[in-house]
This record gives sequence, structure tokens and C-alpha cells, in this order.
Amino acid sequence: MPAIPAWPPASMPRLFVEQPLSADLPLRLEGAAANYLGNVMRLGPGNGVNLFDDLTGDWAARVEAVGKRAIELTVADHLRPREAVPDLWLVAAPIKKGRIDLVAEKACELGVDRLVPVITRRTVVEKPKLERLRAHMIEAAEQCGRNALPSLAEPVGLAVLLKDWPTDRALFFADETGGEPALEAMRAHRGPAAILIGPEGGFDPAEREAVRALASARGIGLGPRTLRAETAAIAAITLWMAAAGDW
Repeated sequence: MPAIPAWPPASMPRLFVEQPLSADLPLRLEGAAANYLGNVMRLGPGNGVNLFDDLTGDWAARVEAVGKRAIELTVADHLRPREAVPDLWLVAAPIKKGRIDLVAEKACELGVDRLVPVITRRTVVEKPKLERLRAHMIEAAEQCGRNALPSLAEPVGLAVLLKDWPTDRALFFADETGGEPALEAMRAHRGPAAILIGPEGGFDPAEREAVRALASARGIGLGPRTLRAETAAIAAITLWMAAAGDW
């Protein structure tokens, strides 16, 4: 007698879906998702798929039928609940296409809870394509096992951001002119936090003074070398996660 395959399978393709999932839910996927599962992964009836919805966590679903343009599944087992996420925002000035996509992708992989595009005087890209940034975060979550997507805020001007800043959230300001060592500053703080990263040309002097005037702001340094904006974002997130004990 052939062995009965284990369920759920140890290895399954993983996809994000936009609707809430629950046991025994029939699901029809079309478009890119159906093409990926049916034509790229070549799944057939009985195969398993790992689905997550950013609400209830990860679920194992069973393929019921594969068509030319759609794939039918049934949601089966709840694999794990939605993960707890460290309370860290990344507030970053949009930079050139490709580089801002990288920032969104790595912010998701590293565990950021919210991405806030901030518009400054030297910002090159004032209208980032949020749909594309969200797509990059979804793809990163699918690949790295994260099941809680970062929220993505509408772009906001720096002056408005500072005016409405929540008083209980520390703002670690990556200042190219210098600041206290980032890891030391982050270890000294417990509670909600955000990291502020400027554009390619940096903040102008007036903006820097406005940030430093905010009671919640703390200027930090990221070492002796001048970092590109995307590198500074990734480095600062990594340091905060290490200080917070997430790593």
C-alpha cells in the first residue's frame, strides 16, 4: 500500500489573499495567483497551499480543481495566528524607483509595523506609487514567512507630520550631521518608536532644527560613514530590532 501523504504538507507555496480566511471556506483564485499556482508551481487537486490574510494568520488550503484562468481551493487547517509585531514605524522620504521599493521590501522583512512616506524640501519623488510599494511588501511577506503586513500611510509633509506627532512615540532621527550612537539611544528607550530617514540630499537646516525641536525626537548617528538613504533605513531598523530584543 502506498503511504498516505502527510497533511498539511511540510512544504507549500505561500500566498497572501485579500479576504478573511476560515475553516472549510471555498476559495477561487484568478489572475496572477492562479497562474503562479497552476502554471509555475504546477499544482493539482489534493496539493496544499499556505495562505495568509493579515487578519487571522496562516492557513493550509487544499487544491480542488485547476482551470485555465482560475484555481479552486478549500481552506482547511489553521496553522498559526497573526503574529505580534514590534511597535516600530519607518518614516522615510521617498527616493528613486527601485531604491524605495527596496526600502519597503526590507522594512517588511525586518518587522516594521508601519511605513510612512514623508515629503521634505529635497524629496525627489513626491508621489510614490503606494500600490507598487504594497505589492513589494506582500511579496516580501510571502517569502519570509511574515503574516502581519506593515500598514502603509498616505504621504505626509514633514511639517504636518511633526505637528501631529504622537507624544508617546519616540522619533529616532538619523541625522547626517551627527547624534548619539544609535544602538545606545535605542537601548535606553522602551515603548512605541519610529525611525526618520531623509531624502538623498538630506534634510535642509530648517527641517533639521524643526525635527530636533520635537520633544519626542532623538538625533542618532549611524557610524562614521555617510550612508545612502536606503542603507540608513535598513541599518537603523536592524539596530532597533536588536535593541528591542526582537532578534
